[in-house]
Amino acid sequence: MTDRIILHSDLNNFFASVSLLSNPTLYDLPVAVCGSVEERHGIVLAKNEIAKKFGIKTAEAVWEAKLKCPDLVTLKPDYKKYYEYSRAAKSIYERYTDLIEPFGIDECWLDVTGSTMLFGSGEEIAHRIRRDIKGELGITASVGVSFNKVFAKLGSDMKKPDAVTVITRDNYEQKVWPLPVTDMLFVGRSTAQKLSESGIFTVGDITKCDDAMLRRLLGKAGSQLKTYALGEDNSPVTPINKDDLPKSIGRSVTPPKDITNNERVWKIYLNIAEEISETLHKKGLYAGTLQVHTRDANLKTKEYSCKLQNPLNISILIAREAMRLFEKSYDWHLPLRSVGFRVTNLKSDNVAFQ
Repeated sequence: MTDRIILHSDLNNFFASVSLLSNPTLYDLPVAVCGSVEERHGIVLAKNEIAKKFGIKTAEAVWEAKLKCPDLVTLKPDYKKYYEYSRAAKSIYERYTDLIEPFGIDECWLDVTGSTMLFGSGEEIAHRIRRDIKGELGITASVGVSFNKVFAKLGSDMKKPDAVTVITRDNYEQKVWPLPVTDMLFVGRSTAQKLSESGIFTVGDITKCDDAMLRRLLGKAGSQLKTYALGEDNSPVTPINKDDLPKSIGRSVTPPKDITNNERVWKIYLNIAEEISETLHKKGLYAGTLQVHTRDANLKTKEYSCKLQNPLNISILIAREAMRLFEKSYDWHLPLRSVGFRVTNLKSDNVAFQ
């Protein structure tokens, strides 16, 4: 059976790249697109390559970024423009295939298995797309080419900006297995910590693990992770169907002892936000509304909700908004038996920023 040909296209430094199109005099300066700088929770949403060299990271506080780079230029996000460029990029993808699965506003998987007779090999199609995006939109893309979605995503992350990386059955052990586990799809901070505590640091390390051990560490996700590392991901490229979209995503946690302070709530929220973010990315969705849940020592349950100023799918941003709502709403008159939150009013990435 012939292998599929899967591409993963990642628009490089997307928010910053699009914002710089309107500010060409800033091209040679360190630039970051930031949330509300006036607020204490203002954070970096995206940065250009120059700012990246100063060690500035997405989701860090603006004041921290300016400690690293005092001359950092900060720009406000322009979500309407980001949506327009995202849609324009997808129009380019549609020239080559109708099997397109969004993974956020700036990333997409493409199945081009049936397109090679018209446009050449997977690598040739990737270069066509890269050149089309650069020539028509003025921004760049990195494209991974492989026989499954997980390795295609890894490929697009390997060389940036404006590059194509091919991962084949012949070279994936050399290219993929030496990578840190954090490079794998859906391996967040808490998962990486659990793996490292068991001496699992690279993708190759995962392949050597006993299945039962991985299940003990991570549950079903452990077996799935090993499948990914071995190159056995068979998940299809699935265009988003509105009928398949969930109405809400979230959960609550009941720890062994009652919760008595904000610090414990924050730790729980970070883990929940990571799970929510993973699902949002997988479905190509953004959260429009947030609801926090509390259940006190008398088993009285309350929910508080707020509409998000901008749709979100990044875990740290979601956690901060949930914590902000919790601190505003709960006064600690009693310890809490359980806490949690969920996101609702979910929007697909092609309408999230209208």
